[in-house]
Amino acid sequence: MNLIINTDGGARGNPGPAGIGVVIADETGKIISLHNSYIGEATNNVAEYKALILALEKALILEAEELLINMDSELIVRQMQGRYKIKEPGLQILAREAFILIKKFKNVAFRHIFREKNKEADKLVNSAIDGHMKAT
Repeated sequence: MNLIINTDGGARGNPGPAGIGVVIADETGKIISLHNSYIGEATNNVAEYKALILALEKALILEAEELLINMDSELIVRQMQGRYKIKEPGLQILAREAFILIKKFKNVAFRHIFREKNKEADKLVNSAIDGHMKAT
């Protein structure tokens, strides 16, 4: 099975209260699952990586073989493509976790998309953060 996945992560305050969102669709673009979570205090980049890791874990459960991962974080996309170095130690740890998961698929491609094309994942991020803020 091939999947198209949009991920997003965000923090209010950077660092601040953070959430992640994942939209998983089949090859035709039909959404098959949505996931979001509040991840506590984090930076935007940490949230973006945690969203990617959640997406990869969910794709493994779905027994996907090939993934196209769309992200609006140019930094993370370029780091995953090996085009940018990962200098921050905290991000190196998260990237290592992502690379371990990526090896379990036949093929994983990354595409940088503009924020306007990632609205569904962004809504999930905000929903996770808003849900946490209301509960506290």
